[in-house]
Amino acid sequence: MMQSTTELIGVDSVLNIGILGVGELTEKVVIGLRRSGFGGRVLLSPRNHERAQQLSAQWDCEVMADNQQVVDGADLLVLGVRPEVVDQLSNEVQLRAEQTLVSLVAGLQLAELQRRFPQARVVRAMLSYAAQINQTTVVITPGGEPHATLLGALGSLVVLDEEEAFELATVAACMNGWFYFFLSDLQQWFTDKGLSKDQAAQLVMGNLQDCLASARHQPTASLEALGSAIATPGTFTAAGLEVLRNNRASQAWTAAADEVLERLHKPLPTGLAKKQ
Repeated sequence: MMQSTTELIGVDSVLNIGILGVGELTEKVVIGLRRSGFGGRVLLSPRNHERAQQLSAQWDCEVMADNQQVVDGADLLVLGVRPEVVDQLSNEVQLRAEQTLVSLVAGLQLAELQRRFPQARVVRAMLSYAAQINQTTVVITPGGEPHATLLGALGSLVVLDEEEAFELATVAACMNGWFYFFLSDLQQWFTDKGLSKDQAAQLVMGNLQDCLASARHQPTASLEALGSAIATPGTFTAAGLEVLRNNRASQAWTAAADEVLERLHKPLPTGLAKKQ
């Protein structure tokens, strides 16, 4: 579901957020929130100073002197540091009782977050760089407020009750990255045949967008059925599909997904979190 700007303004009238770890992803979150109409304070940790200063200047944020100042001034915290930094950070800051901590750290489970931040109300979230244009899929566990409404403004919100389902959503988030390389390979095929990069990109992304638009317009139809309606016997589409299936093209994707899920299920070494 999409959260409207009106709904979000109702939240931000009393909400200040703090960003612990100003990196690529948390930067996109801040930009998306501001674009959605969020008017509360946004407090940034000072590490990665240049990025924090730029974000502050462009999107009305405040760079704090240290992480504890971020915690002290925020109602809701977004954790976006690298996995290996989480333990160090947890020793640097003291959260208030029931202060909401939304973790974007892949692979760090709720129990592990709670152990590191025992005072906090811990939440896991997964989203993509499309957050900056309010077009990402936002997955959270558990649900609740104010984080559901706040993050829902970044795109389409999916609330999962089971953490195991969230791990599957983490695999889907990795697929988001794989898609870029898949599309790049298709683009390269067209450029090898003589098209410009721009023309090739338009064809590849345009046809993907057509596919997504059609599927969303027919939500009750299975993806298999939609494809079969196009790849009918004797068509060029069917001929290409046969080559893909004979070469087991989809099996590599399944193997990659299995690999990521297996890594997510491995026990964490003491004091360390898994890397995405």
